[in-house]
Amino acid sequence: MKKILTVVYALLLCNTIFCQVLSDEEKKLIVYINQHMTDAEKLLVETVNINSGTLNKEGVKKVGAIFSREFQKAGFSTEWVNLPDSLNRAGHLVATRKGKKGKRIFLIGHLDTVFELDMAFSPYQRLTDSSATGQGVDDMKGGDVVMIMALQALQSQGLLNDVSIIAYLTGDEEKAGVPSSVSRKDFIERARSCEVALAFEGANGLNTVATARRGASSWTLNVAAKTGHSSGVFSNGSGYGAIYEAARILNQFREELSTEKYLTFNPGLIVGGSEMLYDEKKAKGEAIGKTNIISPAVLVTGDLRFLTEQQKEAARVKMKAIVARNLTGARADIQFRDGIPAMEPTEGNNRVLKLINETSLAMGIGPTVAGDPGSRGAGDISYIARYLDCIDGLGASGSGAHAPGETINLKELPFLVQRTAILIYRLTHTD
Repeated sequence: MKKILTVVYALLLCNTIFCQVLSDEEKKLIVYINQHMTDAEKLLVETVNINSGTLNKEGVKKVGAIFSREFQKAGFSTEWVNLPDSLNRAGHLVATRKGKKGKRIFLIGHLDTVFELDMAFSPYQRLTDSSATGQGVDDMKGGDVVMIMALQALQSQGLLNDVSIIAYLTGDEEKAGVPSSVSRKDFIERARSCEVALAFEGANGLNTVATARRGASSWTLNVAAKTGHSSGVFSNGSGYGAIYEAARILNQFREELSTEKYLTFNPGLIVGGSEMLYDEKKAKGEAIGKTNIISPAVLVTGDLRFLTEQQKEAARVKMKAIVARNLTGARADIQFRDGIPAMEPTEGNNRVLKLINETSLAMGIGPTVAGDPGSRGAGDISYIARYLDCIDGLGASGSGAHAPGETINLKELPFLVQRTAILIYRLTHTD
C-alpha cells in the first residue's frame, strides 16, 4: 500500500510540475535561439547606440527602420504610421502577418526612450559577461529584441505560416502625443481585431509577469481666498487665506485616502502667493509673496494612480468632497483629466498567465506568477486592456530604467526570448 501511495504521489507531481514537456518543434526553437544570441546582442548594440528620445523624431525613425528590417526577416510586412504635425511625434512602426491559425496576437513595444538629445549620451557597454548598460537597453530596446528574435526563431522553423500577428512599436510611449485619442487611435483600432495582447516592457526576472497595471490621470487644484493684511488672518473678516486652504486639502487627501491599496496621488507642483503665474505647457510656476499679505491664490497639480476605473472614480468623489469643505474666506475647485486607463486584472489575463507558467515549467526555469500591480506605472497596453486578454512584462530583465546606468541582464535574455517564442507558438497553434 505504501508503495502504491508513493507512485500515486509521484504521478500527481508529474501532472503538476515535472510532466510539463516541450514538443520537438519547441526544442528546435530553443536550439535556434541559443545559436543566434550573438545576433540578438548585435541588434541591441545597433539600436541602443542611436538616441531615440521621444522628441528626437529622426532618432525614433532610425530605430524604427532597423527593427522594420528585422521584422521583414521574419516574414512580416511593415509600415510607418505618421501622426499629425501638431503632435510633434515621430509616429509608429507596425509589422503584420495575416492568417487564420490559432489566436490572433497583438505584440506591443516602443521605439523611444526617456533620454532626449540634450541629455548626456550613454552608448552600449558591456559591464560583465552577464550585464550591459546603455540608454534604453532595458526599457525597452531589450524588450523589442526579445520580441523580434522570438519571431525570427518561429519563422526559421516555418511556425509563422498562416498565423495572424500584429506587432506595434509606438514612437512615443514615454511621452504620448496629446491628445491620446489621436496618438493611440490606430493602435487601439488594430488591437481590437486581435484576441491576446503581449507587451514587452521590462521583466522583473524570469518568474513574474504583469496581469494588471495601474492607470494614471491628473488633477489641478485651484484655491482662491480673501486677501489683506496678515494681522487679520484667522478672523471671520479675513479668513485663512489660500495657502492654509491648500494645505488643509492636501493633508486631508493624505489622511483619508492614502491607506487604500494601489491608490496613490502625488502633488507634483504647488504655486501660491500674492501674485503667481503658471505655464501649463512647461509645468513651470512663478510666485511673488510677502509675509504680511494673506495669499489670495494657490495652484496645485498632481497625478492619481489606480488599479480599476471604479477605484479611480471613487477616489475622485472623495477628493471633491474634501475640496468642498472650505475654510473661512476661501473657495476651492478641483479638475480631473483622464490619462492612461488601468489594465485591470481579469480572468482572461489569468488564463494567458497559466499558459506562460506551463511554458516556464516545461523549460525548467520555475513557475511564473503575477507580479504586484503596484510596482508598475501605466503603459501602452492599458489603452487596449478592456478589449482583449493582456500580459505585460515579457521583455528584457535589468535595472535602473529611466536613469543613467540602466542595465540589462544578458544571462536571462536567452530564456526570455525562448519563452516568448514558445508562448507565441502555443497561442497560434491551439484554438
